Amino acid sequence: MADQLPDLIQDIVGATDLIDDSQVASAIAATDAERLALVLESIPLEQRIISWQQIPITKRLDVLVEMRGDPRSTLIESTPEDEWEQIFQGVDAEQLLEICDTLPNTLIDLAIKVMDKQQRQFFQDASQYKDEEIGHWLNHDLLILPINAKVRDGLRLLRRELPEHTECIFLTNRAGQFSGAVKLHSLHGAAEHLPLVELAVEFINVLADSQDAVQSAREVQYSGLVSLPVTDANNKLLGRVDITTACELVNENYERQVMSSAGMDENEDLFSSTAQSARKRAVWLGINLLTAFLASWFIGLFEATLQEVVALAVLMPVVASMGGIAGSQTLTLIVRGLALGQVTDSNRKALLQKELKVGTLNGVIWAIVVGGIAFVWFNSSLLGFVISAAILLNIVAAALTGVVLPVILTKLKIDPALSGSVILTTVTDIVGFVAFLGLGTLLLV
Repeated sequence: MADQLPDLIQDIVGATDLIDDSQVASAIAATDAERLALVLESIPLEQRIISWQQIPITKRLDVLVEMRGDPRSTLIESTPEDEWEQIFQGVDAEQLLEICDTLPNTLIDLAIKVMDKQQRQFFQDASQYKDEEIGHWLNHDLLILPINAKVRDGLRLLRRELPEHTECIFLTNRAGQFSGAVKLHSLHGAAEHLPLVELAVEFINVLADSQDAVQSAREVQYSGLVSLPVTDANNKLLGRVDITTACELVNENYERQVMSSAGMDENEDLFSSTAQSARKRAVWLGINLLTAFLASWFIGLFEATLQEVVALAVLMPVVASMGGIAGSQTLTLIVRGLALGQVTDSNRKALLQKELKVGTLNGVIWAIVVGGIAFVWFNSSLLGFVISAAILLNIVAAALTGVVLPVILTKLKIDPALSGSVILTTVTDIVGFVAFLGLGTLLLV
């Protein structure tokens, strides 16, 4: 089906009359919600809205849940008010939590009204937690028995339809506190009168108010289990986080970091209006312009030197580029380590020492290479020495900055993936230019 997506996109975009094209309408109706979300995000706004109206109304909620925020908003705005009650039929707490940030309050109230009592309570409970807390993303569909239950009780429970991603029964005491978990396979062959607690295994639990939902999600991935119980500060069992939710949270965090590195939002619409896209990107371009002017100001301090030694102006980009690449390599490594929880106070010093050694080794190697090229090109041994020294200093400075900068930004609650590359580029440009032009002023003028 994935291979058919480009064909469906091409058919929609190329249709002369999309409203009356029954073949395209049939293909849209037959496509599952996840793939429909990708298709809608991949076509211009006018065709997107027409295609949206051709999706069966019972499938539209699932499609909205699968979409990114910005393209979802365009469909919400284009949907008539009288259709929403039918769209929300059967809505559950997890679905509403996924899309509520793009819904107006009136539609959120309508969805809550349509919900059954239990789902309404689940939604209200989840809304007490922030998006960054795992308690916001709970799965309430799980098997629970009291701690004094027997094997026969567990076997009776298994006769029902099992929730997705279920491999154990969670045990709770009278206060609803998590007391252990029993793997389903251990029930088979066990004596029916045996207390379940005797089959319980050690099970880690996740705190609902954890400030890092992504880290909690990774705990599920690393556990080798399909779900982990989630408790409050008093160890009361609230629900669980399953492997599907965990993978979605981790993948969304990765996408957010990739987009942030370019100063963009992961929810940005591929076909958002020109004005909207330009406005969102203008801020980042403005910040970059300020840093560029800062680097230019430092270059201006050596205007007299540049006028006398033109070769310095020719070779300046080489110094800046070498430092920028070396720094970005280190920065990427550290940002990934921070995201995975691998960089801590205990190993930061050793990591800094390692990166400085790598920077020094690479600096020496490439300083010799570039210095030799400069000597042959301009027939000046002093110029070769100047650029060699500048490149060595800049690569070492880049390594130092690449380790220290993301750590500092993280402590300041600033996303290093978002602003780290701009600051790093500014530092390496300034260090490279000052080292190169400063040494040139001392030795060549």
